[in-house]
Amino acid sequence: MELIIVDEAERLRPAALELLRDRYDRDGIALILIGMPGLEKQFSHYPQFYSRVGFAHQYRPLGQDELLFVLERHWRSLGKTLDPDDFTDAQAIAAIARITRGNFRLLERLFPQIQRVLKINELDTITNDVIEAAQSTLVIGVT
Repeated sequence: MELIIVDEAERLRPAALELLRDRYDRDGIALILIGMPGLEKQFSHYPQFYSRVGFAHQYRPLGQDELLFVLERHWRSLGKTLDPDDFTDAQAIAAIARITRGNFRLLERLFPQIQRVLKINELDTITNDVIEAAQSTLVIGVT
């Protein structure tokens, strides 16, 4: 079976949706469409396409335990250990949680900038200031 994955599917024009529907019908392909919230509602305006949607899944923001799980791995990738009981680490965790609001994609965009700020400034500790500097380099997605 062939699988087609489309990111930013909300940008698909009706002709592209019709092409995907046709491939689904004729060739039996599997489709995964990834997009912004509201994608399912947008597709509901195209009944020929929407009738073929098996299910929609909406990702929720990371919870505190999930955020810590991800951050521990990021810290470890830098040869560091995250200690939520340490004041500096607790501040860093709080800053990241505030900035990303649990958005995994934003977290994954923020962390390379954190690494960059550490390297450029020859720092060893991820602090609130490092995170704020990293946030300032992000072009979109942070308010």
